[in-house]
Amino acid sequence: MIENKPTIVIGADHAAYDLKETVKGFLVEMGTEVHDVGTHGKESVDYPDFGIMVASTVSKGKFKRGILLCGTGIGMSMVANKFPNVRAALCNDIFSAVMSRRHNDANILILGGRIIGDILALEIVKTWVETPFEGGRHQARLDKIDGIDQKELINSDPDG
Repeated sequence: MIENKPTIVIGADHAAYDLKETVKGFLVEMGTEVHDVGTHGKESVDYPDFGIMVASTVSKGKFKRGILLCGTGIGMSMVANKFPNVRAALCNDIFSAVMSRRHNDANILILGGRIIGDILALEIVKTWVETPFEGGRHQARLDKIDGIDQKELINSDPDG
């Protein structure tokens, strides 16, 4: 494993199984250790099961980063962002991948297996893995998001 590259937990549904396998192999070639929670075939499965497995381990700090894939990425986004301490970003282009890391410190990358091809997906993954969080003014914004996770802001009324 390359220094400063944490183990990445990865999961997908049947619609993105092939892309998951491609991404997993690419990460290993990059020197990144990968923990694959499935699915392990093309048989129909329920995407929330795999989203829950990845997001819960990132939420609890067992893994610092994760990657989720489903047909569009939308379902996995909905699942993953239900968990505290998860900042999951659906990125189907390079710019979104860069900004999700620089400004949002995204800890789960989500890809739409039926939306993007292998070559673009691998470029997005490489970019996302290698882009650091800028911190600074962006940290204050993340602290507000963390406040929501901790229910501090959930009952805020903007009208007083």
